[in-house]
Amino acid sequence: MSRLTHISAPEGVAPATAYTHVVMGTGRFVAISGQLALDEDGKLVGEGDAAAQAHQVFENLRRCLTAAGATFDDVVKLTYFVTDMAHMRAIRGARDAFLDPERLPASSAVQVGALVAPEYLMEIEAFAVVAE
Repeated sequence: MSRLTHISAPEGVAPATAYTHVVMGTGRFVAISGQLALDEDGKLVGEGDAAAQAHQVFENLRRCLTAAGATFDDVVKLTYFVTDMAHMRAIRGARDAFLDPERLPASSAVQVGALVAPEYLMEIEAFAVVAE
């Protein structure tokens, strides 16, 4: 596990409520491409179901992090691309099942007009720093 510093309320900035403003650490940088709600056979999980898609996306992120020798404890930034901001509630629920809610990474959420196909409700990418 990397040693990360979380700063949720930098001086002069309103405290973060569902993310951390600043996360820093030293080590090996890992970038995980945006993940969709695809199972290991490339089939969509949870058509029309934001919670099911979010869970699958975080499971895919977990598997990608593992392949890089990392865990969610090493994640410094998550970026959420959603077709509807209403999906953020389901995403936060899934996120909190995989990450420690007391040590959340920095994050950005962006509503997009479309993803690679209309059945996908979200895509999430991650950046991590792994101690060497």
